[in-house]
Amino acid sequence: MQQYLKTALLGLCVSGMVVASPIDRLALVTRHNPRVHDANALSPLSVGNGELAFTVDVTGLQSFPEFYLSGIPLSTQSQWGWHSFPNAQAYTLADTFEEFDTYGRPVPYATRRNSDAGKALRASPHRLGLGHVGLEITLKDGSLAAIQDIEHIDQTLDLWQGVIVSRFTVEDEPVEVRTVCHPSLDLVGITIDSDLVAQARLAVTFRFAYGSDQFGKAPEDWTRPDQHQTTLIHQSGQQTDLLRTLDQDQYYVSIQHASDARVTRADRHVYTLTPAANSRVLSFCTGFSNTPIAPMTVTAAQTLALSSAHWQDFWSTGGAIDLSGSKDERAAELERRIVLSQYVLAIQCAGSRPPQETGLTFNSWHGKFHLEMHWWHAVNFALWDRIALLEKSLPWYSDILPAAQAATRVQGYDGVRWPKMVGPDGRDSPSDVGTLLIWQQPHPIYYAELCYRAHPDVQTLERYKELVFQTAEFMVSYAHWKESEQRYVLGPPVIPAQECHPAGETMNPTFELEYWDWALKVAQQWRQRLGLRRHAGWDHVIEHLSDLPVKDGVYLMEENRWITRDHPSLLGAMGILPGARADKETMRRTLRRVMTDWDWESTWGWDFPMIAMTAARLGEPDIAIDVLLKNTVKNTYLVNGHNYLSNRLPIYLPGNGALLTAISMMAAGWDGAPDTQAPGFPRNGHWDVKWENLRPMP
Repeated sequence: MQQYLKTALLGLCVSGMVVASPIDRLALVTRHNPRVHDANALSPLSVGNGELAFTVDVTGLQSFPEFYLSGIPLSTQSQWGWHSFPNAQAYTLADTFEEFDTYGRPVPYATRRNSDAGKALRASPHRLGLGHVGLEITLKDGSLAAIQDIEHIDQTLDLWQGVIVSRFTVEDEPVEVRTVCHPSLDLVGITIDSDLVAQARLAVTFRFAYGSDQFGKAPEDWTRPDQHQTTLIHQSGQQTDLLRTLDQDQYYVSIQHASDARVTRADRHVYTLTPAANSRVLSFCTGFSNTPIAPMTVTAAQTLALSSAHWQDFWSTGGAIDLSGSKDERAAELERRIVLSQYVLAIQCAGSRPPQETGLTFNSWHGKFHLEMHWWHAVNFALWDRIALLEKSLPWYSDILPAAQAATRVQGYDGVRWPKMVGPDGRDSPSDVGTLLIWQQPHPIYYAELCYRAHPDVQTLERYKELVFQTAEFMVSYAHWKESEQRYVLGPPVIPAQECHPAGETMNPTFELEYWDWALKVAQQWRQRLGLRRHAGWDHVIEHLSDLPVKDGVYLMEENRWITRDHPSLLGAMGILPGARADKETMRRTLRRVMTDWDWESTWGWDFPMIAMTAARLGEPDIAIDVLLKNTVKNTYLVNGHNYLSNRLPIYLPGNGALLTAISMMAAGWDGAPDTQAPGFPRNGHWDVKWENLRPMP
């Protein structure tokens, strides 16, 4: 707490002088409002609330989804919207097991991903696209407008209010659409203003598809209309309710509209909302739910007002960083990335479950979430003084605890081994890589410790103690005691965070060793905070854990290899983590070798901020800034704020979360950081870093 107060005071300083006024947050945020002036498949914008996200094209709705398939698909996704294909063969995870020799003990892993069972279990459950809500505009000749007919585009995401304002013309007729998401309901509000409405040339369509079994981005399968149902179950003067049925799964769609507007069925899975005659305004709300929806009373105008209040509160509280006084020409772009990353993470990753790597925008890995990535998605919330957004997803770990414990017993370990690629039920997915990863195992201890730092009371200890202790029990039972060498080792089999290592030949990955040490020490602290004795078995592992592997004066990725592609995760041992077991000068040499030798095209979006964190802890702020803004494809940030990796992953939210984690650390510091303002930024007179309400990193 003392360190936090010290760094908070430092945050009110610029160039060593006390700042008289707080950050102008309205100016900070709105100068980075995304603006779109043409139809670009990589520039859709989204509104959302952490539980639901609605991604739109230049019309403010999902009018031209086919055009966007080449970039970022348009979709509506939620935390609860999942579908499973019928499992006629009754496959279980055991049907994908392969045994790995683990010091004479056969341990089963679900690695047969390409077997029939593996393919089926990877594809189910999968996250659904809940439906497309789009404009249908009729041209003067009676044909329907195509995307090339949308002209004079001027679209803005007003971050301060959480509303997308889309202005354009069709045959010189102006159209304005306002799109907003309710802050606490899975509901979007839309207001359309145009003479085209009065001319009965503009309507809204609601289209629904089956769930997709493809790994690819679009979560909808439009080729199987016979395998799902869209049923009108209720219609009154101002509300139309639809029931969607896909095999054993159901959800509801409710449309609230003016009493003189009409919703009619246009096709098997298509409904059309048409406005009242002579009205130039069409306003409606669309709600989505996995349970029947009560009569909707909220209007689009009320939704906009609630959204505005929510987002003004969001931006007015929590952390903020203002770089506008900096002379470095890169500062404006860095500040843009910081502001927009806060927005996309709040609408995509701040829900009741861990997010998938593409959030609630479109599917990656069948829409499932990867628990090793949850760290990058959510740790930033705690450091930016928004601990509640992290805590929203933590009860899910308790929910799946019994199932995860049972799966751990199958492998012969104690405690709980957390899965990797999962849906809401917590069942792991077959993978020849994912099931052998271990770097997600200590994560719940890290999350719990952040919660305790925010709320250092017995209630926090009681709330998370089972997650902490069960996690520690697995970590201890997983570490193998080599009697002849009097040390504990991790693996084989094991695959590090740098996933290009052969599981059967890999031992003691550097980052994972450091994480084992850090997490077990914190777990012991939790025992002591609760008035319990230190666990002797845990201490034995801590005291006898293998040293970090070194060769030729630098750390290795693991005991046998130096590989210069994929994630340079060994740097996380003194970056993500404090590096208690690491030697600072050895890590400095390792950092410089990575900067010289690495295959940057093979990296991922979180790698650049991770390296920056290591550079900051080593007192190398120039490297931190250079790598954070390194000019390479996978460090691209689009106009909508998303980290771009490739056409396969045109958005990658771990990159956004990593950026915010690194920046908060560079500004507010870390445990044991130098007693200076913004210790992770260069002190060369080119950076003017003003920050508020950030918390130091462990």
